[in-house]
Amino acid sequence: MTFRPQVPKEHYFKGYDTKERWISYWYQINEVLKTNPETVLEVGIGNKTVSDYLKKLGICVTTVDIDEDLEPDYVCSVTELSKYFEENSFDTVLCAEVLEHMPFEYFETALEELWKVSKKYIILSLPHFGLGFNLSLKIPLLRRINLTIKVPLPLKHKFDGQHYWEIGKKGYPLRKIKTVLSRKYYIERTYLVPENPYHRFFILKKRN
Repeated sequence: MTFRPQVPKEHYFKGYDTKERWISYWYQINEVLKTNPETVLEVGIGNKTVSDYLKKLGICVTTVDIDEDLEPDYVCSVTELSKYFEENSFDTVLCAEVLEHMPFEYFETALEELWKVSKKYIILSLPHFGLGFNLSLKIPLLRRINLTIKVPLPLKHKFDGQHYWEIGKKGYPLRKIKTVLSRKYYIERTYLVPENPYHRFFILKKRN
């Protein structure tokens, strides 16, 4: 299958960066920094907010996207990374809100390619459909405590021009996604973003 851009370049610059998306950027950056990388591959660059910030911190960031209008370093699909990069090329690979943009039959292929080019860590985020509830507790002098719950609504997903599937929709329960991920990775952590529970993060470590 040939993958083509689903939206024009302007999509990422006109009303794209909502408050919730900015919060998701923070989690992407924070999780990448926790891995202490010298080299990072970002798959799916959007408007380059995350890669630009990481570069300003002195991290060597390489970007990949299928849309040449976004001016990535490499124009290619996540399903063909090993054609462009050697194995273990990057300390950490970031792939945020990307894999749902292709049919689920390509999910494992994409995970295999991410595994090949990463030395150790993959930071992955995917949309998680359902009713999200968050309880936040802040006690003075202590860290904030967040409890985020997702109540599934197993509706059948209909392709909307962008997403082919989402966690929580009929046929895509969280346990299924974890099972697939566990074939190539240790799932060190997975969580919903408290301020944007539509985004679920997976902190993955390669199985060798």
